[in-house]
Amino acid sequence: MAPRLLMLRHGQILANKQGRWHGSTDTPLTVRGRWQAYLTGRYLDRQENLAAVYTSPLQRCRHTAALAAPKSKTQHQVVDGIAEMSVGDWEDMRFSELNTEYNLIKRLNDNLDWAPPNGEALGTVAKRMRQSLEAISAAHGDDETVLVVSHGAAMAVALGELVHQQPTGWMRYHFENCSLTQLRLDPTGGAAELIDFNNCAHRKPFS
Repeated sequence: MAPRLLMLRHGQILANKQGRWHGSTDTPLTVRGRWQAYLTGRYLDRQENLAAVYTSPLQRCRHTAALAAPKSKTQHQVVDGIAEMSVGDWEDMRFSELNTEYNLIKRLNDNLDWAPPNGEALGTVAKRMRQSLEAISAAHGDDETVLVVSHGAAMAVALGELVHQQPTGWMRYHFENCSLTQLRLDPTGGAAELIDFNNCAHRKPFS
């Protein structure tokens, strides 16, 4: 057994609306994103007893965590390893442009060591996400639930790496803003258990 990791993607940012890749770009939440995080907080306060809160260093995650788990705000722990995948010099480009002009996704999947200029390789992201989540899991008891506030691409890579034992499995997963995904790691290093994925019911009626 292992603790339950409650994975929360941050609330909406403007780049999400525009279809742009903001990895290392530090962008604030929109008004809609703040409402999504607030509604998540109302749900978590009623339904969950959180043992700890871990967040990416980027402000969209830290702000989401502050709204989603305000009672434990002073105890939130920033973990650099759960930050979003950076595409370096290609930051702020539209997803469509990244794929039509640079064939980004195929190149990432075909070679786990290939990276965009000044960006990160898929294998690098998979390694740091695995190490970070394994460290978080190891720090808690089997009966505990911890909140992990991270990013869409980074969490997808984590599921590929931990559930399918292959980071290219990230293509199976798309996370809505402020969706909740439940994961339990295997302490022996085997495939993780995906309990629930991309649950957005708590955001209603403001979805």
